[in-house]
Order: sequence, then C-alpha cells, then structure tokens
Amino acid sequence: MNAPDSGPSLAIAQRRLPGPRILWKRLARAVGDLLPKGLYARSLIIIIAPVVLLQSVIAYTFMERHWQLVTKRLSSAVTADVAALIDIYEVYPQDKDAETLSRIASERLNLDLDILKGAKIPPRGPRPFFSILDEALSDELKRQIGRPFWIDTVGRSNLIEIRVAIPDGVMRITARRSQAYASNSHIFLVWMIGSSMVLLGVAILFLRNQIKPILRLAAVAEGFGKGREIEFRPRGAREVRQAGHAFIEMKRRIERAMEQRTTMLNGVSHDLRTIITRFRLSLALVEQTAEIMDLSRDVDEMSRMLEGYLAFARGDSAETAASTDMRALLEDLRTDVERLGAQVSGFEVAGSPIVTVRPDAFRRCLFNLAANAARYGETVAISGRAEARSFLVSIDDDGPGIPAESREEVFKPFVRLDDARRDAGGSGLGLSIARDIARAHGGDVSLHDSPLGGLRATVRVPA
Repeated sequence: MNAPDSGPSLAIAQRRLPGPRILWKRLARAVGDLLPKGLYARSLIIIIAPVVLLQSVIAYTFMERHWQLVTKRLSSAVTADVAALIDIYEVYPQDKDAETLSRIASERLNLDLDILKGAKIPPRGPRPFFSILDEALSDELKRQIGRPFWIDTVGRSNLIEIRVAIPDGVMRITARRSQAYASNSHIFLVWMIGSSMVLLGVAILFLRNQIKPILRLAAVAEGFGKGREIEFRPRGAREVRQAGHAFIEMKRRIERAMEQRTTMLNGVSHDLRTIITRFRLSLALVEQTAEIMDLSRDVDEMSRMLEGYLAFARGDSAETAASTDMRALLEDLRTDVERLGAQVSGFEVAGSPIVTVRPDAFRRCLFNLAANAARYGETVAISGRAEARSFLVSIDDDGPGIPAESREEVFKPFVRLDDARRDAGGSGLGLSIARDIARAHGGDVSLHDSPLGGLRATVRVPA
C-alpha cells in the first residue's frame, strides 16, 4: 500500500544528498584549510611530498620484495643444511656420538650441532611481532623437514637456534643470524634517507633564495602603499625580476602623475589666490557698507573653501614618513581640542607609541576628526593603543552623532548632512581628507557609536 509513496520520498532523499561535485569541492576546501598559507611552506610541501612518497614506495617495494626474498632464500639454504645433517645422522649410525658430523657442520657449514638424546621439543613460545626471519624459517622447516621443530630467533640477537625432533632425541643446531637473514638491508635505508636529507637541505636552501625576492617585492609594495620611501632592486628568477621591473615602472607612473597633479594644483592655487587678493584689495578701498561687508565675508568663505579643495586634491604625498611618537602627537591634539573650547574628559595611550607615519599629514587627519568632535560635542575623549600590527586612535564626543546608515556617506567629498553633523571645515571635505590620509598610510577611518553618547571616530594605521 505504501509503494506509490516510495518514488517521491526517494526523489526528496536524492535531492538532499550532495552530488559528487559538491563533495569534491568540500573535500578540496577542507584540504585547503589544512594546508599552510605561505608560499615558502607550500613550496616546501611541493618538494618534500614527492620525495617522501617516492621513498615510501621504494622502501615498501624493497621490504616486501627484496628483503623478504633474500631472507627466504637464506632461510631455505640453512634449512637445507639442517635437513642434510639429519639425513646423514640417520643414514650413518656408526657415528654414534656425532663427533664427525659436528666437525663437518662446524668446518663446512658454519653450524654448531649437538645431539640431545632423550630430550624433547620445548613448547613453542609466543611468536615475535614483525619477524620476517621467524616466518620464513618456520615455513622452510615445515616444507623441507616435516618434523616437529622449535626455533628461537630472538633469544640471542646474533644467533638463531633450531631444534628438530629425531628418533632418539633432539638435534640442536645453532647458526649465525646473518646466515638466514638479510641483516645488512638497513644500510640501504640509511643511505637512502641520509642522501634524501642532504638533497632536501640543498633544495630548501635554494628555495629560500628564490622566495626572498618575492617576499622583498611584497614588502616594498606594502611600504609604497603606506607612503614610505623605498629602495628596491629586482633580484631572483626572470619572472620575479619582470614583476619587480613592472612594479618600479608602476611606481614611477604614479609618482609622475602625482607630481603633475601637484604642479597643476599649485598653478591653479596661485592664479585663484591672486584673483581673491584683488577682490579683497578692491573691497578694502570702497566704503564699508553692509553690502561690502557681506561681500568680504563671501570672499573669505571662498578663500577658505579653496584651501580645503586644494588640500583634499593635493594631499601630503611629498612628506616623508618617519618614526613618530604618538603620545606626543596625541598630547598636542588634546591641547588643540581644549583651545577649540571642548572639555577633554579622558586621555589614554597604551602600548608602544612609536609608529612610522607622515607626521604633518597624520596630525591633520586627527585634527579634522577632533575638530569635528569639538564642534558638535561639549566633551571629547582621546585614546590610543598599540595592537599586534597596528596602532588605533579613538576620538569620542557627546554630540548628536550620525545615523548608522549615513556614516559611510559622510566620507564622500562635498557631502554635507542636514539633520546630523557636518565636518569642521564647512565644505564637506574634512572627513574625506581624514580618510584619504589614513588610507594613504595603509589604514582607514571608521565611525561608531561612542560610550559618551555621541560619535566615535577610529583611526587605524599599520605599526
């Protein structure tokens, strides 16, 4: 009765089961998570893994084939000698004390032979773990002699003892272990592992020399992105040198573009400032009426906006990065905030305060944020702390804050919020300049809710 429902249930189960492609992707992702992320470590795996795999296959083949085969052949030869001694002892009974047989066994076969009359075969002890000799010798004794026997391959490390039942007692044969066992096979393994270690050491040394230019190129690119002065000469393999020359050419183009922009802006700045100065002189020579005073304020506002525009477009790229004491810089920032009329309720600097930045540019970044906080709040808190690979500066205020949905919008140039806050310059560029400077150092500026109830501006730069 339930048969018609099996079709839909099976279809649902099949849909729930992941396909081979999804399983393969999950497996590849899991393996990727386990593998190291660095180029040097991955290159070592690429070199070491095939060598280890090859050695494992060779060692297994050698142990499984050669070593067992040689041990079996040697054990077969020793067993044949034992079988011959038993046959001689039984066929020629005139040698009652087996003195002649013992002498022949010692001189010709390198075996010690004793006849233990009236003795019995000892009970068989536990079989040793992973004993190729014990297994091979037992098999040969069963095949060639076919009598009750007892062997000891572990009692004395360099000797083996074989006892075989004979009609009047037990024949005891003692042989050197090397006669039945390929005891020198470990030399092959030692040579193989030793030579592999030497070759791997040489490979690792060469690999490190090949990785160094790549790491150097990455460090130089990171330093250039942080606005630091760099000296770089391409080295290494041909492909790495090509990447290095391409980076140098890109750096030259960027610097040339920035230099051209700065030169153009300096020319524009000079021309516009000349015109504004003429306006001011003309307004100063006429009668100071209400209309003229309004025009003077407009000219001042125009001059202030022009300086903001030029500062945002020009930036501070010409300044050289240097090690800067953040504690002293934040002390100056606290003084500036107090001069703006705000009260500094908290000041704290934790960790190592020495950071490589462009001092004037970074000071301007922090001042823009602090001036914004002082404009819209009565209380400001400043804190700085060193983290693992960065330095964090937080500026809090108790002002009206900025809505969460508008916090990224205010970083755009010329954006001014009507119902919340505006940047300190009044031109919509203060926060844009601050973020531009922070990003030029390889960091960023972000806005969050402040414990004081207003806005928290956080600046993070690499240490």
